[in-house]
Amino acid sequence: MAKTVLITGGSRGIGRATAVLFAAKGWNIAFSFVGNQESADETCAMCERVGVTGNVISRKCDVRNEEDVIALFQSARDRFGSIDGVVNNAGIVAPQSTLADMDIERMKTVFDTNVLGAYLVAREAARALHSGTAIVNVSSVAAKLGSPGEYIDYAGSKGAIDTLTKGLAKELGPMGIRVNAVRPGIIETDIHASGGRPERIAELGPVCPLGRAGEPEEVAQSIFWLISNDASYVTGSIVDVSGGR
Repeated sequence: MAKTVLITGGSRGIGRATAVLFAAKGWNIAFSFVGNQESADETCAMCERVGVTGNVISRKCDVRNEEDVIALFQSARDRFGSIDGVVNNAGIVAPQSTLADMDIERMKTVFDTNVLGAYLVAREAARALHSGTAIVNVSSVAAKLGSPGEYIDYAGSKGAIDTLTKGLAKELGPMGIRVNAVRPGIIETDIHASGGRPERIAELGPVCPLGRAGEPEEVAQSIFWLISNDASYVTGSIVDVSGGR
């Protein structure tokens, strides 16, 4: 029987690459998106091309909304039965700014999505998963670099994800549920454009120790490994996928 993974923020970038990889490995996919139905439909089509017809569902979900998150998990269980892995990926970045220039609404939006939303998803994962399953939280190398003059609020929100990973791994370990995180670096996704810096990839990719930006598929491979049984003795770990940054 095919296993099932639930992915938040699966309509683009790292979330989409992860959904497609799991589909290619024969998993059922349940993913959320916040607003772009066309992009979500494209992810579904990509998953079905490489996987099994009917093995993917998408659901609109604002992770800041508790009812939405609960309904997302219920829809996955209704369609596929038990959930075997959760990729806690949904997140946003706001336009480049210093902290002194950030207004309260910007900070609330970033922290409500990236911290409260991630904690709600992790809570529902803790309620839904069973022994032998795993959670992967998507953090960012910004958590250790701080992103001064750019996205210090985003960096702080991802620091909270690192803490969540460590604490939840210790809570759920006795139940046989593993919790890990990946910290992507400069990855070729549109999150940089949404933060007002589409040129960021071209600027920072070449100065990484590996000399280039990463691809979403490279992050997806690390996520898949952490959820798979190949990582059966790995929990509470934070894996940098950052080209050495």
